[in-house]
This record gives sequence, C-alpha cells and structure tokens, in this order.
Amino acid sequence: MSDKQFAFEQLPDWVADQVIAWRRYLHQNPELSFQEHETAAFVEHTLREWKGLTISRPTPTSVVAILKGDQPGPVVAFRADMDALPIHEENVFEFASKSPGVMHACGHDGHTAMLLATARLLSEKRESLHGEIRFIFQHAEELPPGGAIELVKAGVLDGVDFVFGVHLASLLPVGQIGIRHGEMMASPDNFTIVIKGYGGHAGFPHKAVDVIAIGSQLVGHLQHIVSRLTDPLERLVVSVTQFTAGSSHNVIPDSATLKGTVRSFKSSVRKEVPDIIRKMSEGIAAVYGASVEVDFVYGYEPVINDEWLTNLVKEAAVELVGSDLVIATPPSMGGEDFSAYQQRVPGTFVNIGAGNEAEGIVFPHHHPKFTIDESSLVNGINLFLRVADKLLYK
Repeated sequence: MSDKQFAFEQLPDWVADQVIAWRRYLHQNPELSFQEHETAAFVEHTLREWKGLTISRPTPTSVVAILKGDQPGPVVAFRADMDALPIHEENVFEFASKSPGVMHACGHDGHTAMLLATARLLSEKRESLHGEIRFIFQHAEELPPGGAIELVKAGVLDGVDFVFGVHLASLLPVGQIGIRHGEMMASPDNFTIVIKGYGGHAGFPHKAVDVIAIGSQLVGHLQHIVSRLTDPLERLVVSVTQFTAGSSHNVIPDSATLKGTVRSFKSSVRKEVPDIIRKMSEGIAAVYGASVEVDFVYGYEPVINDEWLTNLVKEAAVELVGSDLVIATPPSMGGEDFSAYQQRVPGTFVNIGAGNEAEGIVFPHHHPKFTIDESSLVNGINLFLRVADKLLYK
C-alpha cells in the first residue's frame, strides 16, 4: 500500500447530493442504444460548465472530455456507458422512468453520474495532474455491435496507456468492491437455427416432416455441447432462449426457428462451437428429411483484465474500503463491450457494490424493479479518484 498523500482526502460537500440528482434525472429520462441524443446533450452541457476540459462528440450520441495536465505523464481513459434497456419500469419512485417501455435497468445512469462528478473533481485539480485523462461517455453498450468499438474506430483511445471502468452491481452489497484478475466476463455470441420441413395435418404426422419434433430433439442435443463435446475445464454456456413454430393446435408447421446464445472465454472454444452447432443441426434435420439454415453472430470479445492495472486498482480499493470489503469476484458469463477497449490498451473493469437487502434493493440487472443503493455512487467516484491519483498525481 502506498504511503503517498491522497490528492482527495475529503470530497466536497456538494458531491453526494449532486451525483444523486444527476443519476435521478438520467433515470427519469432513459434512452435506448444508439438513441442517446438527449442524454449526450445533457452530459455535454454539464461538462461545459467546468474549466480545463476539451469536449468532443466522436459519434452522434457519445461524448468525450479531455483533461490535460501541465506536466508530462501517462494518458488514462475512464469510461461510463449511458444507454438504457427496452424494459418497462415497475418501480414507483418519484424519479421512475417517464418513457414507457424504456428503463435504466443496468445502472448506466449511475455510471454516467459518477463519471460526471469525477470529471468535475479532477478538473479542479488540473494543476497537479501529470499526464492526461479522457472521460468517455459511451453510447450503446447494450446492443451489439456496441458503442465501444465505434469509439475505438473514431480514435478515442489513440495514445491512451490505460483504460478503467466500473459497473454498479445490485447483487453485491453496498460498500464492497468486486475485483477480478484475468477472465472477468464472457463473449456473448448468438445463433439462429431455422428448420425447414413439410407441414401437414396433426392427425397424420407421418405425412409431414415435423419441425417441432426435430427442434425439440435439437434443443436437447445442444446441451451436450457443454457436457460431452468440449473440454469440461473450459467455461462455456450454450442456451436456447427462443423456440418459435406453429399457429394452430391441429397443424404441423413447415418451419421452426430456434435462437440462443453461446458464452465463452477462450478463442479456441469460441471458434469450435459454431461448427459443432452447424453439424449437429444438419445431422439431426437430415435424419428426418428436413433442412436447416444456421446463422452465428459473434458478439463482444471477453473482458480480460490486465494484471498490472488490476493490482493497482485493487490497492486503491483496499485503501478506500479496507481489505475485508474488497472481494475476488468469480468470472461472469455476462458480456460487456468494455472489452473493445481492452483489445487496444491494457484495461481493468471492476464491480461497485450497490445492493442493500435491508432496503429491498435485491433485484438483478435487467429486471423491471432493478435499482441501486445510491450511497454506492460516492464509492465509485472515490475509486475513480484513487486510481487517477496513483497513475497521474505525484
């Protein structure tokens, strides 16, 4: 643990109330991926209130603010995502979503508010800054191909040495910080299988090629990919999440569609599974005289945390909350396009505990009653500041 004096020993009085106000405004006014026009305008307007920031709009719904110190040093990027989800909110807060069917059900409103506060606080310490900070307010984390890869292509990481991001976690108790070395989040890839058979009367199934029967067998066989066809020591999930066929109780349909997802970490597994799905689908369909079309879409890369930067962030977290509250989180089969940044520069992504069982804040991400303990917002800000202090303040 470093004995260097921390540049932000005590946060100003305005921080706690202001970050909550920002979060609640954003929560009331959610926007879907690639549609964050008002959100981006709000972020840009807020950032322009502070001196020392150079602000740009690399895409129509994203914002980047750059803070340069007078002294040379590394270039560090901090990232927050801003998009909401197509979920109708069931919370009855005064600040609940005003947009039917759209909700901040993943904490991105809090991420944006935390990074706004961090940008203001660091801009007030510009004279002590050695290097450069880029505050990335990213669009479209929830919808592939995602906003991160667009921003990388737009050059927001050009010259950057490190990238750091946090995620509020409702299933992690408030006060805790979850850190993972190495493999943290999986690659979320998707598949669609269309089975084409021959429709007919349900009373005469031998006269038809029953795509529902074929699809049902295929669902079962796809589970064997994990249990029998790939290395059991590798982390892998294959889930069928949609099965669509038919429109009547007495008609065997002529087509069925299966959709699902594959989650993995290793590139070798990721390349192997689509071929297995294709061969399995074709083989089972052929037995019954059907045909199939298989479409496999690769999603985000897995989130793999950089060892050196993760150690630095862990040290900052221990200084902030104590070693008992810094936990080693298990790898998650969820996906995150923060990985697009890590493909370019060393990066680390951590979880900020935001759950509170005593207050009923227990619902998982993407649930219509998802929310956070708002005291977690200050914890996230403090961690950003601690990481900045270690990298950019002497």
